Amino acid sequence: MVALVTGGARGIGAEISRHFAIEGAMLHVADIAVEEGRTLAGELGASCHHLDVTDEASWSGTVAQVMAAHDRIDILVNNAGVALSFIPLHERTLDEWERIMAVNATGVFLGMRAVIPAMMAHGGGSIVNISSAAALGQWQIMESAYAASKAAVHVLTKTVGTQYAAHGIRCNSVHPGPIDGEMAQAVLGANPAVLEHRLSRVPMKRLGKPSEIATAVAFLASPQSSYMTGAELAVDGGAVAQ
Repeated sequence: MVALVTGGARGIGAEISRHFAIEGAMLHVADIAVEEGRTLAGELGASCHHLDVTDEASWSGTVAQVMAAHDRIDILVNNAGVALSFIPLHERTLDEWERIMAVNATGVFLGMRAVIPAMMAHGGGSIVNISSAAALGQWQIMESAYAASKAAVHVLTKTVGTQYAAHGIRCNSVHPGPIDGEMAQAVLGANPAVLEHRLSRVPMKRLGKPSEIATAVAFLASPQSSYMTGAELAVDGGAVAQ
């Protein structure tokens, strides 16, 4: 299968890329961090694309390159995302709000819009959007702008998953809890008390591993989940089940 992974050069995205490469996918790593993407792609025998997920032209160019190479796209993983440190909403700036919405929500919209015509022409495909446990619950402890952006991804997933099912396109979302990686360290790791408080709301009492997210993504991308669309899969140590 031909798989395109956004934010595929680092963190969870890199682990997703590795998983797909091991499974034998014709992998395309797309990231704004293009040098890191090229390094990883070289290790995996994959292709690398510079992609700014907030830019329409960047999406058009990347999809055109993948189509030129394979004439189809079977899997899109919308993984690229950003997070912000927790502050009260009344202290959040408009620029910060617009940036997180542009990457986390608009980027997913642009990605799905760019690949759906190719998937329809080929008879279907699988889209996996990385949302967050912040879209599902525990809102008292969640950063508002990030939670809102990931809630948008949650709803977009359901609308696309149901509205394009007749075209053979499945669309599902993965909702990670706190994951041990660059983003969690940037947001939680700078303050041990914040991390301790966050883990106090996770029944398994630990950070998740990027590989645990990659496994869930691979399942939803594969024919093993062929009767699933518009679904959300929480990989969060039980956090939102409380």
